[in-house]
Amino acid sequence: MSEPVPTPTSNKGPRPQDLDPAALRHQARRLARMAAAPWLHGEVAGRMAERLPLIKLQPARVLDTSPALGASADLLRRAYPDADLLWHEGEPDLVARAAAERAPGWWRRFRGGASGQVLTLPARPEVELVWSNMALHAAPDLPRVLAEWQQSLAVGGFVMFSGLGPDSFVELRPLYTRNGWGRPSPDWWDMHDIGDLVLKAGFADPVMDQERLRLTWTSPERLLQDLRALGGNVSPARFGGLRGRAWHRHLLAELDTLRDAQGRLVLTVELVFGHAFKAAPRLTVAAETVVSVDAMRARLREGRSGG
Repeated sequence: MSEPVPTPTSNKGPRPQDLDPAALRHQARRLARMAAAPWLHGEVAGRMAERLPLIKLQPARVLDTSPALGASADLLRRAYPDADLLWHEGEPDLVARAAAERAPGWWRRFRGGASGQVLTLPARPEVELVWSNMALHAAPDLPRVLAEWQQSLAVGGFVMFSGLGPDSFVELRPLYTRNGWGRPSPDWWDMHDIGDLVLKAGFADPVMDQERLRLTWTSPERLLQDLRALGGNVSPARFGGLRGRAWHRHLLAELDTLRDAQGRLVLTVELVFGHAFKAAPRLTVAAETVVSVDAMRARLREGRSGG
């Protein structure tokens, strides 16, 4: 069969971390209809919450960003029962889903919009914790998102986030390459690049780390189902041809080649975690000081009169 030529749809430039905005919107509309957040997101939220006791600050205001699929509301409520728990969902198709998960009685206090909703970022008034679980890899403009988080934080507050790393689903790459199917996923930002972007956004003392999970399935159909639940393929260089039943059967057969010695289908997921603080702004000192001649003469006269 002929090999289709991938047709990138992003016009943002050549960065490998770029995402296809149209694909992101399509996936958001599909994910908004899911009955529950992806199981992996709940697992990662729990791992993030385990890091919270390491930070002694007890925030009075907590902002959960991109919460529709973050599976974090209960964890944050248990961690900070006396805090104002707020949320902001930047993807319009997911706002209703985020609001539905925050029914009356889930929150101690309501601030901002309905049920604690913050309509726009930066948040005002500022918060002491910005939380984002498994959304970083779906941000089409990561520097802008980080800047909004930094501007939403009060001095001394902190941000905590997670997302997929570039080594996620590496087993799919040779499979897709030999079939001419483009990229199976974007080349997401790696841990070190994210740390650099966090610093450039104005945060202090960033701490980055990563974990790798080895996920297994019994069938190609279940594997595909979970991949779709995680957000689908939003790479600009994804397969650009028509995909019918024959293609789907071929894909299932190729996925079946990923079985290990125990007969399980295996994929690697890289998780990137990070947190950072908002430090007090530094005072800027000019490289030179300009003093007028009149001011100098006045100072001299003062000196003479004082002598």
